[in-house]
Amino acid sequence: MPSILIKTPEELAIQRRAGELLASVFEMLDARIVPGVSTLQINDWAEAFIVNDLQSRPASKGQYDFPYVLNTSVNDVVCHGIPKTTEHLKSGAIVNVDITLEKDGLIADSSKMYLIGDVSPLARRLVNKTYEAMWKGIKAVKPGATLGDIGHAIQSYVESNGYSVVREYCGHGIGREMHEEPQVLHYGKPGDGEVLREGMVFTIEPMVNQGDSKIKTKKDGWTVVTRDKKLSAQWEHTIAVTADGFEVLTLRKGETIP
Repeated sequence: MPSILIKTPEELAIQRRAGELLASVFEMLDARIVPGVSTLQINDWAEAFIVNDLQSRPASKGQYDFPYVLNTSVNDVVCHGIPKTTEHLKSGAIVNVDITLEKDGLIADSSKMYLIGDVSPLARRLVNKTYEAMWKGIKAVKPGATLGDIGHAIQSYVESNGYSVVREYCGHGIGREMHEEPQVLHYGKPGDGEVLREGMVFTIEPMVNQGDSKIKTKKDGWTVVTRDKKLSAQWEHTIAVTADGFEVLTLRKGETIP
């Protein structure tokens, strides 16, 4: 099994900068993701901004032969939604935009939910509770805690609110490679799994379904949807384990730790 790479203070400084730049990509997109735009437009805006304005590399492009810089997962799409010219966002939709950015050899990864136009209270609740679940997991991070502590914090909160956690996909270590050890499950038991150490960097990115946790992959080989066609939501941040807790490397402007 590959070992977990501990980041040096110098590497962490670079990865922190990558996270700050990635947060600025979402700030750029915030006013643009509105009813009527196509998901491919979102992709193209992000790519131009990352490459031209930020002088950085969109790390997702070319990964596993994926030709885009981000994923746009709308309504019942759990993850890996493919940007399309033919997919225009409609009022009432929810969409997850998942973006990666590499700066000077180190990568940050984050995703955000957008509520398009007039969104139903039930959809809004799912999005809000998923966001809160992510923070429950983040706030479990500290040296000496375990990956199981993170997963349990997320799972117990999600299920207590009547939702289900997708189990086939998880958070992951991240650094010079987009996917490193460890795998960060969004379910689990307290005390189980790898013990967290200062210098570990990984994503926490729960995918939460309105209905059953069962999913399926569409014929395109990428897009993952809920089997029962109910809504799914996801939020993601890149987290570093510090000497006394955690640091959110991808924290966005105006976003505060609850």
